[in-house]
Amino acid sequence: MTRVAAVDCGTNSIRLLVADADPATGELADLDRRMTIVRLGQGVDRTGRLAPEALRRTFAACREYAGIIKEHGAERLRFVATSASRDAENRDEFVRGVLDILGAEPEVISGDQEAEFSFTGATKELAGGDHLPKPYLVVDIGGGSTEFVVGDDGVRAARSVDIGCVRMTERHLVRDGVVSDPPSEEQVAVMRADIEAALDLAEETVPLREARTLVGLAGSVTTVSAIAQKLPEYDSAAIHHSRVSHDRVREITEWLLRSTHAERAAVPSMHPGRVDVIAAGALVLLSIMERIGAEEVVVSEHDILDGIAWSCASAE
Repeated sequence: MTRVAAVDCGTNSIRLLVADADPATGELADLDRRMTIVRLGQGVDRTGRLAPEALRRTFAACREYAGIIKEHGAERLRFVATSASRDAENRDEFVRGVLDILGAEPEVISGDQEAEFSFTGATKELAGGDHLPKPYLVVDIGGGSTEFVVGDDGVRAARSVDIGCVRMTERHLVRDGVVSDPPSEEQVAVMRADIEAALDLAEETVPLREARTLVGLAGSVTTVSAIAQKLPEYDSAAIHHSRVSHDRVREITEWLLRSTHAERAAVPSMHPGRVDVIAAGALVLLSIMERIGAEEVVVSEHDILDGIAWSCASAE
């Protein structure tokens, strides 16, 4: 066993996993897993820079995580940063702050690396079973980007495209600095066209339609599952490996797109930080399912964070 700590800092949230990893058995035993909404990507699509308040929120979460990592005595730490920090002009400020707090330099990984970690995290525990047909299409709908990976026991093809839930919300659903409540039919149509164009790009390199099992990752997908199950609160155990039909995803997406902020906030399983961006994330999921003709999505709570932990455990 190797005790590892993995941090995934995305556009919308920063997450920590401290776990005991046993590469020989494929077991990853969680000691602490948590998520904080920091909205690091706030305004990046518009300004090209990380906002000062977004950096403050992120560094506060890092200080909290530093204490947890020390408490558990993790032997190795890997901090991976994704879309927002790839795109920002002032990413050096972000790197210095994380290094000062955690003693580890954030790795600003490429979209392809991000996709590979997501695939490993999502499918490592599925590999031992034969109930889900291969190849898998793993779809990680983040805040700034969405990763597509097709593979069997390993990655065959991967692509990252800029259609995350925060980016789509800021690009299409904000007027006069405020998220439309609810958005107009025109706003939704333009967003849908943007998503379809991004799917065209993904299909240039990833054979999306060859997949026999769609595996969906990250907060937009897990929240759709929680809504589909009418959970009284967010329940990771109930969500992990749940299956949501295409028809149910469509019903939920349509409701989210016509609902008000107050109606979405009243959903008991909804994280407050997702209220304004969940409609865009659900539309990305629905568009993918319609593109590939998927009858259902298998929802996984294990994703890029678990992939980072495995890479940390296997590092020399």
